[in-house]
Amino acid sequence: MLKKILLLSTALLILTGWNLISSAKCLNNKWDKVFAKSDKVDVQKVSFKNRFGITLVGDLYTPKTMMKNDRLPAIAISGPFGAVKEQSSGLYALTLAQRGFVTLAFDPSYTGESSGSPRNVASPDINTEDFSAAVDFLSNYKNVDSDKIGILGICGFGGFAINAAAIDTRIKATTAVTMYDMTRVSAKGYNDSVDENARYEMKQALNKQRTQDFKMGKYLGADGLPEELTGNEPQFVKDYWGYYKTKRGFHARSINSNGKWNMTSSLSLINQPILQYSPEIRSAVLVVHGEKAHSRYFGEDAFKKLKGDNKELLIIKGANHVDLYDGGDKNAIPFDKIESFYKSNLGIN
Repeated sequence: MLKKILLLSTALLILTGWNLISSAKCLNNKWDKVFAKSDKVDVQKVSFKNRFGITLVGDLYTPKTMMKNDRLPAIAISGPFGAVKEQSSGLYALTLAQRGFVTLAFDPSYTGESSGSPRNVASPDINTEDFSAAVDFLSNYKNVDSDKIGILGICGFGGFAINAAAIDTRIKATTAVTMYDMTRVSAKGYNDSVDENARYEMKQALNKQRTQDFKMGKYLGADGLPEELTGNEPQFVKDYWGYYKTKRGFHARSINSNGKWNMTSSLSLINQPILQYSPEIRSAVLVVHGEKAHSRYFGEDAFKKLKGDNKELLIIKGANHVDLYDGGDKNAIPFDKIESFYKSNLGIN
């Protein structure tokens, strides 16, 4: 039983200022995304620090129609959990830049091209801060109107995005797409199936692993997606595999494609639940989820906590969790709705 609980916990982690701004000339600007280029946008690699001193690396997308003195609305984008900016977040950034926004797709702390050691660590505090650090950057970027900044989080970073909106009043509009609450699923399992006793056993095992990690001088990785499918996996695992392990979405720097989260990352996720102050968010929030997504209840429950007439829930008919990463074969991402949501709530005519 204990082994099953531990495996469940670790699997959830897998699946699921101006002087700080740099043009990042030393970073490689070679196109290495899983989606096609666009002749309507320019892209440059940028870097900036969060308040923990971690250097975040992102791709800044700007419309080719942007003039030297323009000050445009901007959106910071990250996720899914365990993904990199060359995957889903970059696709969202490119598409929204085509529609007139300055967009920033960034790698969270400890992952991708961003710094932080040890690698492949998640933190509800630091990953929420990453969004605010991206807002720091955009607020000081010469072509951005600092009063018209939104954020967009995908999967686990949908939860962190809502959490960021609860603390950062500079964020004027937030979209959470196919969201997970990583703290809830880590502590309680899917559909809240892990009770207090099972959670205690899980914490015992994870803290035992801390002792072993210290002794060995390295961090044990959690189990990730299998290299091959047997056919007996749950459908949502097959869906993840179909994105992260195939040409559709594989990227060498993505933890879910080619790596492992540190097993003990789940300790902080278990102990520090997010969304506690989400009812106090006064800015606009759009929650988008797939009708057939195994994670749909996270989005619906998060939406129930929100207050005000500037909050929306959009369920995409027929879509599963991963369809909203890149549209899937259903063209499921509602970009028209997302564009109109930001334009309306950022004061764009």
